[in-house]
Amino acid sequence: MKKFLLIISLLFPVLVYAQHKKTAPSTYDLLIGTYTKGKSKGIYVYRFYAETGKLAYLNEIDGVDNPSYLCVAANNKFVYAVNEIGKKGEVSAFNFEPKVGKLTFINKEPSEGADPCYVSVDKAQKNVFIANYSSGALTVLPVNKDGSLSPVSQVVQDEGHGVDKERQEAPHVHIAMLSPDEKYILYSDLGTDKLNVMRYRASNAQPLTPVSSVSVKDGEGPRHIVFSNDKKHVYLVTEMGSLVHVFDYDNGKLKEVQSITLLRDGFKGQTAGAAIHISPDGRFLYASNRLETNEISVYAIDPANGHLIFVQRVSTYGKNPRDFAIAPNGNFLVLANQDSDSIFVYRLDKSNGKIYKTSQTIEVGNPVCLQFAPAE
Repeated sequence: MKKFLLIISLLFPVLVYAQHKKTAPSTYDLLIGTYTKGKSKGIYVYRFYAETGKLAYLNEIDGVDNPSYLCVAANNKFVYAVNEIGKKGEVSAFNFEPKVGKLTFINKEPSEGADPCYVSVDKAQKNVFIANYSSGALTVLPVNKDGSLSPVSQVVQDEGHGVDKERQEAPHVHIAMLSPDEKYILYSDLGTDKLNVMRYRASNAQPLTPVSSVSVKDGEGPRHIVFSNDKKHVYLVTEMGSLVHVFDYDNGKLKEVQSITLLRDGFKGQTAGAAIHISPDGRFLYASNRLETNEISVYAIDPANGHLIFVQRVSTYGKNPRDFAIAPNGNFLVLANQDSDSIFVYRLDKSNGKIYKTSQTIEVGNPVCLQFAPAE
């Protein structure tokens, strides 16, 4: 009996590892949101092979106006897209079949704002949250059991302006992201130089209530954020300032502890910070920069305090790197150059965070959003 137990104890870690290896996805769907003003017709789906970094076309859905940002529901059955079409923005819902990468339109609703540019959904699929850029409003749309959207239930309208009379003449909401515990929504306002926090209670008819806000230096223009893996820090990239701000985060409260530039020493050209993401292991942060820079910067994250340490700055080999996504296994980074109609795959070195361009590339018209989903 003792010998049997000893054999089981020795085999158990191997069995657990084998089970993990068996269930860990080796393929994903890469969903690509676009602007439909040029070559693009709508949303594209490619199969992504996580071990090799290869991409293969699967499907597309046309007739979707400017689906410039997408999100995938937690159950992998629904996809939501903003329709960035001017003063009367919309939000579209789709059924999603990950095995074949097929999207089927369900319905759409007005976003009750102008130029919606970001969408997110809670894990329970109760509500969708929209950042309406041009009108400076955060809106909430309830989600039905069949994945369809109901009309807007709440509008949070920002007020004010910034120092830049051309870019900050009014509020411009740019992101609406849930905290990891989903007790809060954080949203940035490029027009007022603020990062705002709202309490989220899904069961309420109007689920959002104000909590706090923090400001960055005048004229920086807050854009996108990402939470650290340990949930203790928030990282904010500014569009006009091309900086990354580091905040300590505690139950809806933010305290700035560091800021670090995306720019090379002495750079004087035009610049615009864009996307920001963290590697799956939580060790490295990546941020893209546009206009005359067209680069992606890499920083190591100090595990003791969340501070950033510069590692590398690499060309994106195209114009306007609007978005990028890191493969869930951490082996690759996929980057979209909006004004070059190009998507490149970079290999990630997990030991030091550095990135290296591969030969994998595809052409998609005006790509502006990338989202991975398991290819079940």
